[in-house]
Amino acid sequence: MKSVAIGIFDGVHLGHQQILAEAAKYGPVTVLTFDPHPTSVFAPERTPSALTSLKDRIGLLKANGAKEVVVLPFTKEFANLSPKEFIKDILEKQLGATHVTVGSNFTFGHKAAGNIAYLKEHAHGFEVSAVHLEENRGSAISSSRIRALIVDGDVERANELLSRPFYLRGPVVHGEKRGRTIGYPTANLGLSEHATIPADGVYAGWLTVGEQRWQAAISIGTNPTFPGVRGRQVEAYAIDQVGLDLYDKEAKLEFAYRLRDTLKFDGLEPLLVQMKQDCIQAKNLLV
Repeated sequence: MKSVAIGIFDGVHLGHQQILAEAAKYGPVTVLTFDPHPTSVFAPERTPSALTSLKDRIGLLKANGAKEVVVLPFTKEFANLSPKEFIKDILEKQLGATHVTVGSNFTFGHKAAGNIAYLKEHAHGFEVSAVHLEENRGSAISSSRIRALIVDGDVERANELLSRPFYLRGPVVHGEKRGRTIGYPTANLGLSEHATIPADGVYAGWLTVGEQRWQAAISIGTNPTFPGVRGRQVEAYAIDQVGLDLYDKEAKLEFAYRLRDTLKFDGLEPLLVQMKQDCIQAKNLLV
């Protein structure tokens, strides 16, 4: 038995988990996914930001029941396969599928000419299940919907659809080191150009480095209180921790709650008062 689930699965959200659960009814699950995102081939300027890296996507797929994950490079040559060639060369010959599970909006082959009906009609040696898209509050759960929620700063709703805290992962890089001079040393995260970054503001969450996980106040923005022009930064203060040396180590930032918008303060003192309040609020929420 070779049960194959097909999709991009960015974020491995509740809808994706439903597809994996359906596929598991027909044997150990092999996930067929693609990298990079197909849009990067068809319309590079419209390539969506990523909810997870490929490595994390594979890890999340396995954590949600996949025994094996096969990643096919999405190239122009692959995109030019006809629907019939995709079925014969990939599903039958390469994967040896006995059952295929996809979302109800699944299309495939050159110019997305293949759909569920075509797949069922031309399947040889395997059955097909099409899973209706999971809904939440009246709308389908999708990676694009979650991406929009995160960009708007609504991490709590995004987490509801993901079934876990949304997170960013990257190396701790050198910043302006201003935080340590005012008693709030922060870890500045270096991020991929394709990362999905929440709206500017202050969030409560967790900072993880290695085996250590700390409650954190997370700031995203340009630090408008201080003079000068700077780019957006994603930085986290590990609450009540001192003497941490995290530079060049990989860090994971999980977002649990949005606390407030980014504000410009009239000097350092009111900023410090607000930062203290942010940390107290974060600790109360993260119990």
